[in-house]
Amino acid sequence: MFRLVTLNLNGIRSASTKGLAAWAEQTGADCIGVQELKAQACDLSGRFDTLAGLTGHFHCAQKKGYSGVGLYTRHEPTEVIAGFGVPEFDDEGRWIECRFDTPSRRFSVISCYFPSGSSGEERQAAKFRFLAAMGPHLARLKAEREFVLMGDVNIAHQAIDLKNWKGNQKNSGFLPEERAWMTMLLDEMGLVDVFRRLDARPEQYTWWSARGQAWAKNVGWRLDYHLATPALASTARQTAIYLEQRFSDHAPVTVDYDFAL
Repeated sequence: MFRLVTLNLNGIRSASTKGLAAWAEQTGADCIGVQELKAQACDLSGRFDTLAGLTGHFHCAQKKGYSGVGLYTRHEPTEVIAGFGVPEFDDEGRWIECRFDTPSRRFSVISCYFPSGSSGEERQAAKFRFLAAMGPHLARLKAEREFVLMGDVNIAHQAIDLKNWKGNQKNSGFLPEERAWMTMLLDEMGLVDVFRRLDARPEQYTWWSARGQAWAKNVGWRLDYHLATPALASTARQTAIYLEQRFSDHAPVTVDYDFAL
């Protein structure tokens, strides 16, 4: 099995104080995608270069203490790509892609952090620009290779994906335009929401607000995804959201794929 894990850290230094390394040792992951590093290259070097024996590759934001993504891998990539070619968002450190190409297979694992629009109209507008650029980029990528994009997408796609869906229809993360973009990605482009294919149960959340005892009451949102090309998604065998420990306001999502590099 090829085990892939995604987790928004909400700060790698903070998560490391909450048992991140010990947990990662136990996961047996081939790759761990992390988002919201909130660290610069100098902060990562010598301290977070590796995790549980996996080698880290990073894309940090220019702004200190903001955004940033990483991909820890057990396997040596043939190529590492930081950024997806849009300067506005590449400056924010939102895309790291490891390619594992052979003569018979072109395959990528991606860690991606979509913008949040919850802080106001300006950031929501930026989020819409990100989605407008990301859609065509993923379409081009799908035309040339198999991939799994892991990450915090900051969108709950359907009513089943958040607790209070009726009260959040005008809030960032569950806006009609955002949900329509996800539908386009899945129904028209043909990518697969791997977790939801394997687990159709309600109340499966990956993020909880710090307000109103959301964690204790399980008033959550499913914002963290594995989005895979169809052939790759068809090899997915099991998935889990890890809830026994908390490393941030998000929970890790694991999927086991029945293939080997």
